[in-house]
Amino acid sequence: MPKLYDMHPSGNCFKIRLLCNMLGVPLTLTPVDFLAGEHKRPPLTDLNPFGEIPIFVDGDLVLRDSQAILVYIARKWGGETWLPTDAARMAQVMEWLMVAENEIARGPNDARLHDKFGYKLDVELARRNAARILGLMNTHLSKHLWLALDRPTIADIACMPYIGIGHEGGVPLTPYPAVEAWIGRIKALPGFITMPAL
Repeated sequence: MPKLYDMHPSGNCFKIRLLCNMLGVPLTLTPVDFLAGEHKRPPLTDLNPFGEIPIFVDGDLVLRDSQAILVYIARKWGGETWLPTDAARMAQVMEWLMVAENEIARGPNDARLHDKFGYKLDVELARRNAARILGLMNTHLSKHLWLALDRPTIADIACMPYIGIGHEGGVPLTPYPAVEAWIGRIKALPGFITMPAL
């Protein structure tokens, strides 16, 4: 059974729990004391020298980075539905995984890290970044039900968590009704589970 080194309030860990639950993949959860820095020392740094969570272990395979883990789970257990193998369709999904890793991470996620966890960073820049990406996503989602391929994919799973909990960083969704509606559609999918503040 795959193992996830997990922190319940982490949006990146939640992505993995969510996709596994939607696909019916059993998962052993090992809580990590993030605030005590457990992820920054052995034995966890032996698994992930970057000193970050989530860490996903499936047999002899150890993966770090939530987007990479989503790709692995989708391809191993999700068939063509969540991440197709066709080059063009795969690229359309991957575009949004890069948005999760960049614009969303440096926007609503950074704002939440500042407000909720006390990270020293430029929170006003994070909120400006959040406004930019949420505006772009609101325009896109006013024309499409899903981020890619007109159906739920790991693009949606990768991008939704830190947007959905952005209010914990002073990033409300009320100016972005198409984004709010999209989150509602994700919450209505079979196998959806939630996380704190979502």
